[in-house]
Amino acid sequence: MSTDRRLAWGLASGGLIGLLAAAVLLIERVRLGDDSTYVPTCSINPVLSCGSVMETTQAALLGFPNPIIGVAAFPVVVTTGVVILAGGQLARWYWVGLQLGVTAAVGLVAWLAFQSIYRIGALCPYCMVVWAVVIPIFWYVTLRNLAHGVLGQRLRGSRAAALAGEWHALLLLVPYLLLIGLIAQRFWSYWSTLL
Repeated sequence: MSTDRRLAWGLASGGLIGLLAAAVLLIERVRLGDDSTYVPTCSINPVLSCGSVMETTQAALLGFPNPIIGVAAFPVVVTTGVVILAGGQLARWYWVGLQLGVTAAVGLVAWLAFQSIYRIGALCPYCMVVWAVVIPIFWYVTLRNLAHGVLGQRLRGSRAAALAGEWHALLLLVPYLLLIGLIAQRFWSYWSTLL
């Protein structure tokens, strides 16, 4: 299977998973807004608690619930994957735009993860699903754009781009291990009571 075909499957499936998580999260947020006594399905315990996260200012960064961003953006990711699978060729400007979008998404995810772990003190399971799909979407779109010169010919031929392409899976593992480590350390007092 070609690299672009693997990317297309990753975009289509990752985008669909992200869209479903964002849509469910938005529905839960609307229900909570309608009924302050509603307990979201993703509020499992004191640490895994969507309700605690949804009621913070961080959950509406731009003045509206954050899941709306996901509901609007993930269909673009899915469509990109489907277009590539159908044999479509996308212009350089489109890849530049997608790169800007996925870079903004991974930046938002990093900020929200920090806020959840260190400021809010609770984790939203549906949010973490979104985090889990945004990271590889960003990573593999970036690698594709590096390899095709979308980010510049100098970067395309660089040693760093070659190493990133060669060690792509191991490098992708790093943010996941970092997140797991930060979550384990921050909430260790709670996790240790479950052992």
